[in-house]
Amino acid sequence: MFYWLMKRVLVGPMLRLMFRPWVRGLENIPGDGPAIMASNHLAVIDSFVLPLIMDREIVFIGKSEYFTGTGLKGRATAGFMRGVGTIPVDRAGGKASEAALRTGLKRLSDGGLFGIYPEGTRSPDGRLYRGKTGVARLALESGAPVIPVAMVGTDKAQPIGTRIPKPLRIGIVIGEPLDFSRYAGMESDRFILRSVTDEIMYSLMSLSGQEYVDIYAATQKARLAAGVKNSGSASPNPTAPGGRPVPDVQVPEPPQAPPPTSLD
Repeated sequence: MFYWLMKRVLVGPMLRLMFRPWVRGLENIPGDGPAIMASNHLAVIDSFVLPLIMDREIVFIGKSEYFTGTGLKGRATAGFMRGVGTIPVDRAGGKASEAALRTGLKRLSDGGLFGIYPEGTRSPDGRLYRGKTGVARLALESGAPVIPVAMVGTDKAQPIGTRIPKPLRIGIVIGEPLDFSRYAGMESDRFILRSVTDEIMYSLMSLSGQEYVDIYAATQKARLAAGVKNSGSASPNPTAPGGRPVPDVQVPEPPQAPPPTSLD
């Protein structure tokens, strides 16, 4: 109930007015049944914008810090995240991350949509970073299809370090479902998990037009924080996930407005 109240009454209308989201591929989201919505991650608002354009409820994983804040603002943030069904995850890994994945599996077994950011954290510079294999484990253990989602322009509306986003138009491109049933029962094979993850990331690269960097986003952030110069800089030989050929794609543009109709 709180999810739909936030989407349709309290927050949704304001976000639609601010961002005027355009979308392609909405027909690729199934009308029912479980599916994993695997998205690139450019800004905090990604988790708020994607649900706007969907008729079904989607639940995301969120960093545990959102649930542990103090003071009025911290309690309000925690209450909002719980209200919209966000699942806390400790990004340090270990048992906490395992518990979050198990919760995601429960969501999928109940026939719901589960949202995940395979990069594990926001991109520090708008590029696409190496995916973590948790998304592959979810796919193989649940048997649910993976639907790649490319957020476009959310990093321009809300650059890292910006709390209040700017009113800019943003987009969502939704790809065709990816079926990994051929790997059923192989979720303990780390090579299979890496192959599945790279296939998902390649699809995200193809949809978003982002440059790919074959390191984890968290590693890049740590290097930048340590003052490492030219860390993860553009390579003269661009790469793609899993050593695949680099797709010849560009960042998607919003649809063109139709020309005015002549009355003559």
